[in-house]
Amino acid sequence: MKQITVIVKPFVAEAVLKVVHEHEVSACIVDEVKGYGRQKGYLDRYQGSEYSMAFLPKVEINLWVQDEEAERLMAQIIETARTGRIGDGKIFIQNAAWHEALAF
Repeated sequence: MKQITVIVKPFVAEAVLKVVHEHEVSACIVDEVKGYGRQKGYLDRYQGSEYSMAFLPKVEINLWVQDEEAERLMAQIIETARTGRIGDGKIFIQNAAWHEALAF
């Protein structure tokens, strides 16, 4: 079993989840997170003053899939999420620490 962690811009998350839905996924967790990287944030106005927003909104999607499904799913996620601009996101793949989901 593999764990795939995908971190993307919020407007891409729905398309990535659509790709995930087409595959056999054991579990999926979606979180709103903030990221900092080469994008360097942006300036925002609030009550007439400018503020630097160093952390940008992102969506983190954690997936657990069978080993044979992981490479195909990862390739399709990259194809869906890539726009060619800085800040498209990150994808990590690792061996899962558990092999059986427990319901409680």
